[in-house]
Amino acid sequence: MRVHVVSDVHGRADALARAGDGADALICLGDLILFVDYADHSQGIMADLFGTAAVTKMVKLRTERRFDEARQWSRSLWAGLGGDRHKVVEAAIRRQYREMFAAFPTPTYLTYGNVDLPHLYPEFLRPGITLLDGQTVEIGGLKFGFVGGGLRTPMHTPFEIDDETYAAKVAAVGSVDVLCCHIPPHVQELTYDVEARRFERGSLAVLAAIRATRPRYVLFGHVHQPLVSRLSIETSDCANVGHFRGRGTPFVLEW
Repeated sequence: MRVHVVSDVHGRADALARAGDGADALICLGDLILFVDYADHSQGIMADLFGTAAVTKMVKLRTERRFDEARQWSRSLWAGLGGDRHKVVEAAIRRQYREMFAAFPTPTYLTYGNVDLPHLYPEFLRPGITLLDGQTVEIGGLKFGFVGGGLRTPMHTPFEIDDETYAAKVAAVGSVDVLCCHIPPHVQELTYDVEARRFERGSLAVLAAIRATRPRYVLFGHVHQPLVSRLSIETSDCANVGHFRGRGTPFVLEW
């Protein structure tokens, strides 16, 4: 069996359409939406609405960890736009989701990232595209478990949940051969982003599950430029599958 795995797609519909080539299935670990492109400030929903200069200022504030100022700047932008903010955002997200979901091959198994909007997913699911969160599925004789979303941070991204709710989803998955999450286990080497120069939040619940159940593989994304992309915990091979928007190529899992 050969499975291709992607995460942090962030608008790369062109590459996503080819991501399943040669594979028996595609797995997507979330973050389909592109709000802000930190490398190209002219790309993404915020740039479409407010322009490149506004995004450049927002990125500067965020990378300097001036989150309160970044939120104030964002609020001022939205106040100047007028209208219903939520309707404007959801319309832009729907346009991106329509393109992303159309690019998925079949079969695809996916879960949510921290910037995704779960309540919109049902509008775009179709036969052969299976959504899983706190659930399991068998692929090629192996049991895969999926845990979507992220934990709460000062960034306040759309799908951040509290530690207890996240841990309950990990527990619901139980013992699996392959544990698929959007965020990594809480290990410094896996959570530090060398370009952003900060630690992202990893999951203690995922780390505890690895030590207790020892899945063969643990796959995740979220950290775009990790200090370490792959290491072993107990007997589990833990791998960051890569920043798909930047790389444009999937992680390959064969057995």
